[in-house]
Amino acid sequence: MTALTPRRLGTTALIYLALAGVLVLGAVAVAMDGGNLFGTANLVDMLTRTSLTGFLAIGMTLVILCRSLDLSVGYVAALSSLVAATTMDGQAANIPLAVALVLLVSGLIGAANGAIVAFLKVNPFIATLGTGLILKGYLDTQYKGPAGDVPAVFQQFGYTRIAFIPVSALVMLAVAAAAVWYLRSTRTGHHMYAVGGDVEVARMSGIRTTRVLLTAHVLCAMCAGLAGLLLAARFGTGSAEAYTNLYELDAIAAVVLGGTLLLGGKGGVAGTVAGVAILAVLDTVFNVMQIDPFAKDVLRGAVIIAAVALYARRQLDRTARRPRFAQAQGRQS
Repeated sequence: MTALTPRRLGTTALIYLALAGVLVLGAVAVAMDGGNLFGTANLVDMLTRTSLTGFLAIGMTLVILCRSLDLSVGYVAALSSLVAATTMDGQAANIPLAVALVLLVSGLIGAANGAIVAFLKVNPFIATLGTGLILKGYLDTQYKGPAGDVPAVFQQFGYTRIAFIPVSALVMLAVAAAAVWYLRSTRTGHHMYAVGGDVEVARMSGIRTTRVLLTAHVLCAMCAGLAGLLLAARFGTGSAEAYTNLYELDAIAAVVLGGTLLLGGKGGVAGTVAGVAILAVLDTVFNVMQIDPFAKDVLRGAVIIAAVALYARRQLDRTARRPRFAQAQGRQS
């Protein structure tokens, strides 16, 4: 008889367990400082923080699964906020047109990124960085400050809550659920994992790898467009300097924290949502405890490095066990 071995937790389960641990430790730290992490104001702050990074991280997950990357999402979000605000121009009747135009413009930028990566075979880091710099140059020369006017009815997207849950967070979760369904239930979603695992094997298996990469980049940019709509709703105008907040780095950090491999082929949006939540909880705890901004960045970096090291160790452990298992099976036969 073979001995039963305990079942190891999957990466997604592990990251949600880590989220629970961060919540408990954060609550204890805030309580020792005389506060309450689960007070209404702090809960609203945590959930509000998840919205913007969440939209960007969901799209980033799709391109990273394909072993690609998009460093232009922060610039796309800034441009999208301006497109939305200037198109609305204070008129509620213009909201549908503005939303459609934002998704169109962001989708075209994503298509350009995907075409450069998929057809011209340019490294995605270089390709999307170049696209981002082009957008930065356009924003810096065409807009010297805020522009446009967002009507009050659309600003509710950025500020309205149901109990303590912001509407923007609910919309982000709906987009995340749609992305989970897309990856699990559609042919292109399955192909994204195959392309990220080994693009040549995927191509020889009959998968149109260029189309998959193109689709991933288009969806990623459109998610950045949604983030731009949220920025416009919160600011009440378009913000040309929104890219200075380096949203793309937060998105990549959330994806990595969520267990998606930067080499592609493994991971998913469910883990990314937990990664976004962990970053939001940490930021809220640091703000409540009034931790120095420099120390806050150091602590966030340490958490991200520790998470990546843990995932890498688990991956090495799994790889190391497979040959021994195979040999044992051979001896038994």
